[in-house]
Amino acid sequence: MNEIWSQRAEQRIAKIVDLGRRRAPRVFEPVGQVGSLEGCTQPVCAFASNDYLGLSHHPAVVSAASEAAERMGVGAGASRLVTGSRPVHKELEEEIASWKGTERSVLFPTGYQANIGVLGSLGEDDVLICSDELNHASIIDGCRLSRARVAVYRHLDMEHLDSILSGWHGMSMIVSDLVFSMDGDTAPVAELAALCRRYDALLVLDEAHYVIGPDPGSLLEGVAVLRVGTLSKTLGAQGGVVAGPSLFIQLLENVARSYIFSTALSPVVASAALAAIRVYRSSEGDRLRSALARNVNELGGDTQIIPIIIGPEEDAVRASSELLAMGMWVPAIRPPTVPVGTSRLRVSLSADHSIDQVRTLRNALDRLGLWDYSGLSCK
Repeated sequence: MNEIWSQRAEQRIAKIVDLGRRRAPRVFEPVGQVGSLEGCTQPVCAFASNDYLGLSHHPAVVSAASEAAERMGVGAGASRLVTGSRPVHKELEEEIASWKGTERSVLFPTGYQANIGVLGSLGEDDVLICSDELNHASIIDGCRLSRARVAVYRHLDMEHLDSILSGWHGMSMIVSDLVFSMDGDTAPVAELAALCRRYDALLVLDEAHYVIGPDPGSLLEGVAVLRVGTLSKTLGAQGGVVAGPSLFIQLLENVARSYIFSTALSPVVASAALAAIRVYRSSEGDRLRSALARNVNELGGDTQIIPIIIGPEEDAVRASSELLAMGMWVPAIRPPTVPVGTSRLRVSLSADHSIDQVRTLRNALDRLGLWDYSGLSCK
């Protein structure tokens, strides 16, 4: 083994360990939100999943995936522009466009690749991209991979965003999460749309974590908008999607490198996502969203992502360990995922959680001194 590179890797790992930030995946085998976690002798209830409606194991979704595997195999075998497009891809894209009320949509292998594809393709050298400072890593990396000038505006600060746009004389784009993945707060869509109208800007809205609440489409009249999403969170499958005007979708199909040079989404996963959308758009989907909203209300949150900001990394790790000893898995979120000094427990709720499980978590947080019944503490 090359000694120079081995030493470099060893030094970097040692630095991570010294900072108390070493992480490693832990094998979790769940049934719903409860399952066996590597290193634990008792079952644990996870409050960390992005499977917000529990659709990953819905019978119709599982059945659709199984049937697709039998019929089409597990892989697409090529990129979409070669031989990788399957009938289910087209059917899923049409269903998503109908769901989002757009002319078309296009699938990507992951939500990460969707954001990189959009921003890398449309962020040309005469464009200004304005990005919220707490946007997801995929948006940050998409901005870096673009040729555009990038301006980062203060989180949810529309006055700051307005001042940036007013000083730019050229084409501009605003990109924002709709629900922010580590903070659980929501972007002011109406204000973003108003700024887009004022400055003739393109809006890229990442809706990955938006599950409960009215569709934002009614707020986007008169705005050029691309709605980015994932199939892995609300729908419990995997993959990414961009929905919007046909002209923009055609452009992405021809210039987005993460679309052109990636093997197409597995037909098994696409079939699962298609079944999940149909559940979502049914009366059963209404019931699942109501169950999720009930759980969110029980913890006093605004969305299904509820951060409990603790501060020091070691304190967040300790709190997570204490919850795990009580049978509840809420991983500590530490730098570089969040800024230094804002380490936290990120509670993620699902329709799968029973009201008793949510109350048990709330009582455990109370015992640890992390809960204030008038709202979440930020110790």
